Order: sequence, then C-alpha cells, then structure tokens
Amino acid sequence: MVLILATIASAEEPFIVGPVRAAPGTTASGSLPVSARSGDQGTTIPISVIHGTKPGPVLALTAGVHGYEYPPILALQRMRASIDPRTLRGTVIMVHVANLPSFLGRTVYYSPADGKNLNRVFPGDPEGTLSERIADVITRKIIERATHVVDLHCGDGNESLRPYSYWITTGSPQVADFGKKMALAFGLDHIIVDHERPTDPKASLYLSNTGVTRGKPALTIEAGGLGSTDNESIVQIERGIAGVLKLLKMRSEGPAAVSSPILLERSEVLRSNFTGIFQGAVEKGHTVAKGTILGRVFDFDGTLLEEINATFAGEVLYIVGTPPMTKGEPVAFIGSTVPR
Repeated sequence: MVLILATIASAEEPFIVGPVRAAPGTTASGSLPVSARSGDQGTTIPISVIHGTKPGPVLALTAGVHGYEYPPILALQRMRASIDPRTLRGTVIMVHVANLPSFLGRTVYYSPADGKNLNRVFPGDPEGTLSERIADVITRKIIERATHVVDLHCGDGNESLRPYSYWITTGSPQVADFGKKMALAFGLDHIIVDHERPTDPKASLYLSNTGVTRGKPALTIEAGGLGSTDNESIVQIERGIAGVLKLLKMRSEGPAAVSSPILLERSEVLRSNFTGIFQGAVEKGHTVAKGTILGRVFDFDGTLLEEINATFAGEVLYIVGTPPMTKGEPVAFIGSTVPR
C-alpha cells in the first residue's frame, strides 16, 4: 500500500512523539501536554513509544477514550512490557489513557471537564474545550504519525457487552479492505460492518474514523464492560493486538485470524425517552425477535414510563446493566447479519 510505505518508520533514527524520544530498539514513556485554557487547567496524555530495530509500520493503539473502560488500559500496560523493541519491525505508539479527566473522575461517556464525549469531537480544536483539545493533540501527535490505528474500547461502566469490532467501510476501497483484514486479525468473531461513518476529515467525530478519513486503515474494538477489570477481557485484547502485529509483519509470531466471522450488516443503538430507573429484560448475547422487550424505564416511585422494544430481529451486543437512566442515553445495542 503506497500510503503506508510513504510513512514507514525508520529504524535508524529515534522516533519522537512530543517530549517522548525512543531510540531504535528501546521503549520510552512520557506524557503529551494539553495546554490550559480559560475555565480549565489542561491535562496530560500518558503514552509509550516502542521503536523497533527494523523499518516498518507505525501502529497507534489508543485506550481510555472513555475513562471508565478499564480492560484496554490494563491490556496496554501488559503489552508495553511484552513487546520487545529489539525484535520489533516498525514502531508502536500506545496512548495509555486518552481521557485522563474521565478516568480519574470515574465518569461514563462524558468528561467531567466539559460534559463532552471525547469520541464525538474528533479531529478536535486547539482552541476548543478540554475534550476538543485532547482530540486535537491525539489527531496531530498520534494519528497523523501512524500508518494504522486501533482504538481499544469496552462496554462503559454502565454497559454489559459481548465482544465485537467495527469494520469501517466509508474510507477509500484500499483503506476499507485493509480495515477488514485488521478486524479479522484481531480475532473477535462478531464484526459490525459500519457504513455510516462521516467522510469529512474535518468532521470525523470518532478517533478511528479520524484515521480512516486520513487514508489510514483503522479499527475499533469492544471487549469488557461494567467497569470490570476481568482477566478474560484483558487477555482477549492482548491476543487481538498480537494478531494485528502479525498481520502487519511487525512480529513473526501471533494468533491466526478469525476464520468464520459473523458480519453484522445492520445495527442500532436504542435510547431512552425518559429519565428514571432502568431494568433490563434481556442479557448480552441473547438473540431476540423484532418487538422483544429489551428493558423498561420506571419513574423513581416505580411507575412504568416506557418499554424499549427491539426494532428488528438480532443479537444483543450490549444492554445497560445499571439502574440510572437519562433521557436520550443508550439502553441497548443490537445487530443482525441481515441488511436493512
């Protein structure tokens, strides 16, 4: 791929990301500063750079875009120690916690600094709110330096989720084709075929789509949920990263790609029309018919406000697993192999 070869990492020079400088065959860590503005104190973005001894791709791995999503953050800690820069081809850039205000504040979806969802403000704005400035730094310092991007997520602190990934098809055919290969290499058998990402690089919204709109194959994965730190999800993410490293020929060893993927051609997030107390009626991984009650929202005195029904037959990819519910927020996510 010409676009990848044009930005290949040199093995003869240090690889520098902001204040972090990794010599060939070494790993270096530090933080990217996000400057303060009126109304906030700014923040930092902890990163590591693993720079190989041979030229190759630059793989960006991002975790903690949503601060309550812990398995990806813990997986990158482990992978930093397990990727040997002396035998690595190319360079790995790890963003350990993209959204430090949300992580330290233990918030679901939104930053406590500005009330914004970091994964809806890319490519960001250097003069904007704190979330917008974080997105700008990640876009300029991480995504624009990378040849490939994997954004690591899990169910947020309120979501009970079965593992899946997103294959973004709205980029160029070349980028989309390699994005599918990355999804298969990551090894999660449920793959959402995403036909609806924006195509404007100036309004990419999502981190992974920011890569795609800039000609870089990118992938979003989901594994874990409900604020857990379960080892199964962490290992699943580690294994997936190893699969992508193998695909990119950055390491010779790694797991095989998934051979029989379930391609989900249709998916929908269902949302609540009321604020109140939520009770789920199904579980993650359940197969449901059209019209199945997925959950109910009650007033605080127990009065039923609404029932949320499946709009088509499919599989429950996640269901909110905690009682708090705010009007307009997700209740469940369902997917189907049958197109619209």
